[in-house]
Amino acid sequence: MRALIVDDSRFVRNLLRGLLEERGVECVEAADGRAGLEHLREDAPFDLALLDWNMPFMNGYEMLQHLRAEGHTQMKVLMVTTEAESDFITRALDAGADEYLMKPFDNEALGDKLAMLGLAEA
Repeated sequence: MRALIVDDSRFVRNLLRGLLEERGVECVEAADGRAGLEHLREDAPFDLALLDWNMPFMNGYEMLQHLRAEGHTQMKVLMVTTEAESDFITRALDAGADEYLMKPFDNEALGDKLAMLGLAEA
């Protein structure tokens, strides 16, 4: 399995990479939505994209809209963000996100979301 981690925080990218690599997932990282889209265009396919909402240049919501419009419909998208208001969650799910994980999170919460997405055993 391959995952694209898109977050402007190096700490969060490293945390997600470590947790995913422990599960045998190959990871590629990007620090903003624009760079994330370039990886999708050049390095696809990915099974999973983990997107932060608030990033410079292009936020995760905008990236989500672009990637779905560009035909990346089979890839699962997990929003990983501090945005906890129901409006953000609704907007993300309406735009094509498959699940939503609140920061801060732990290994168990990530594992639960991966299981919900059918990408790991519960």
